[in-house]
Amino acid sequence: MDKNEKYNLADLVIEHALKNGANQVSVNIYENRSNNIEIRDQKIDSLKESNQSGLSINLYVDKKYSAHSTNRMNKEELFRFVDEAINATRFLAEDEFRSLPDPELYYKGSGSDLNTFDPKLDSVDAKTKIDLANQALNEAYKKDDRVISVSSYYSDSITNSVMVASNGFRGDAGNTRVSLAVTVSLKSITGRPNDNWSENALFLDKLKTTDIGKKALERTIKKIDPKKIASGKYSVVVDNRNAGNLIYPLYGALQGSSIYQKQSFLVGKENKPIASALLTAYDDPLLQSGFGSRFFDDEGLAAVKRPIIEKGILKSYFIDNYYGKKLGMKPTSGSSSNVLFNTGSRSMDEIIRSFKKGVLITGFIGGNCNGSTGDFSYGIEGYFIQDGKIVHPVNEMNVTGNMNQFWFSLAEVGNDVNENSSFKIPSLMFENVDLSGI
Repeated sequence: MDKNEKYNLADLVIEHALKNGANQVSVNIYENRSNNIEIRDQKIDSLKESNQSGLSINLYVDKKYSAHSTNRMNKEELFRFVDEAINATRFLAEDEFRSLPDPELYYKGSGSDLNTFDPKLDSVDAKTKIDLANQALNEAYKKDDRVISVSSYYSDSITNSVMVASNGFRGDAGNTRVSLAVTVSLKSITGRPNDNWSENALFLDKLKTTDIGKKALERTIKKIDPKKIASGKYSVVVDNRNAGNLIYPLYGALQGSSIYQKQSFLVGKENKPIASALLTAYDDPLLQSGFGSRFFDDEGLAAVKRPIIEKGILKSYFIDNYYGKKLGMKPTSGSSSNVLFNTGSRSMDEIIRSFKKGVLITGFIGGNCNGSTGDFSYGIEGYFIQDGKIVHPVNEMNVTGNMNQFWFSLAEVGNDVNENSSFKIPSLMFENVDLSGI
């Protein structure tokens, strides 16, 4: 189904819903094609291809709201589906805050191409994809006598969608994504360490395809013979691939739903310091070829660049239309796009070399953060550092604290942004962090 056919079908569904009792309607029609290949020890373990299409509809009926989805794309079947959905919605409780966004907030169709779609990806044959996975795997396979197993993973996806709302919104989007990863498991006297490395891109010809297996093997070898260290306060560096794990609790606390339900430790802190002045983060949906780039969000709200945290001061929340009405706040967007962090002047290695004693965190294992209070505890793995050098790997340790205080201990940000994620975050260094043995 091409773009125009999707628009025509969405218009028909909306027209039918309005004639049969809905006051407002929004429809999203999507198609997704994906491939997933797993190779284990030079043998193809799985090869999956998926083609999906469907329609989702949001219905507003007499101050009552419901959302439904179906993969039945025949017009007559869709009409019956909509009729049943409208009838079901009538049994729900009224909610005066449920309505489509103000049309003034919608994306109006302007802007240059964000360059998020690889038109060549759909024509790439299966052999090319398998060869890429094999190449990555062979960088680690039998490269060390301690290797137990090596697995490589190739995946890609192609998504196209249109969205139409009964009060004027019309928009379409398309994006692609490609990923290549390797996982290595080793045998050692103290256990079976494993680690991985991955690369992501929007365009296949921009995907880094070399040294993936090599890096996965190197990371795994470094984890052999880990030790616990004495509990206490340490200087800590979190590498850029794991720093996002510390940001996610902040992100959850910035959501309109968390704020309204009083389950956010950042309630009432807009325009107040919540972190060290070194922390600055922007949401930039209009970044060229960003993993989260978009002209509009899933409600049709126009995408704009805006500060989230500026020199440690909270500047804005993620507020969707519904919770904006309930909170009496202007909607911004209920979700992030590309989150860009300001960087420092030194690399992670340079920061580590300045340590007298500290820990490099390269992974988080379990744990949780209380969204209401900000109290957290996470299992960690990484390396003990003394006199600027890695001494030995570390495991069976927890990092604990409270998010309301923890971010004020941020002492330096690296210059090494993680380019593999929509969270463009560098390595982060914190001082006086509580680490304890499990």
